[in-house]
Amino acid sequence: MSYVELAKQVAKEAGTMIKNRRESRFTIEEKGNAFDVVTELDKASESLIRKRILEAYPDHAFLGEEESFANHHSFVKSLAKADETPFLWIVDPIDGTSNYVQRIPGFTVSIALTSKGEVIVGVVYDPSQDELFWAEKGKGAFVNGKELKVAGTEDVARSVIATGFPSTPLMREAVLKGIGELGPRCQTMRVLGSAALHLAYVAAGRLTAFWEYGLNAWDVAAGTLLITEAGGQVTDMAGNSYKVSTPHVVGSNGQIHRELLTHLHPIRLDV
Repeated sequence: MSYVELAKQVAKEAGTMIKNRRESRFTIEEKGNAFDVVTELDKASESLIRKRILEAYPDHAFLGEEESFANHHSFVKSLAKADETPFLWIVDPIDGTSNYVQRIPGFTVSIALTSKGEVIVGVVYDPSQDELFWAEKGKGAFVNGKELKVAGTEDVARSVIATGFPSTPLMREAVLKGIGELGPRCQTMRVLGSAALHLAYVAAGRLTAFWEYGLNAWDVAAGTLLITEAGGQVTDMAGNSYKVSTPHVVGSNGQIHRELLTHLHPIRLDV
């Protein structure tokens, strides 16, 4: 089975499981603070995905959100070695856990595969809408078999722009500053609660752009490939090309990218 077909199959299997168990009782824990929560189903989803992928490709490396949170040193080491790693799977078992906990649509399963630091496969599955987004490097992006193309909007004033609320106060302040800059200038704004879904929607032309501070590789790796394969652009806040270690991400249709960056500001993680 090809890499992309495996990712699609596993994303749907995990997504169906978490959707079917959404109404059941499950434990909810805080990670670092009350802004960031995890459920037993995040862990179950990640365990299922890890098992399926490593059964098929036992020599590949695996980076999952929940395991990485439990072992931060291992996470940092994996990202540092990403450029040297032949194949690294980067997985968010439930992106949008807060939506999931509140029984709000907008939670996804996100699976990316990198080779020597470059994202070569990206899959995002939205079980609430049964929409499966996928992309392969150089082969285009699709949703349920239909090819994706970014919006043709040429300026911020006619754009629908999305953002999210990170789990740390510093990053939230940075996002709010961006909202203050862009809110009066764009057509409208959206906050859907899943970075992966936002990026998929940019690729589909439903959103013109998305930005957020303080993201992790599992939040965005798959979605960045969806956007670039659909004809868009992904950078950091300074306009540098996206890497899996990039924490502050801007994804757009490309046409408004330069204008968008003038209203957003790079920040350091160590301040």
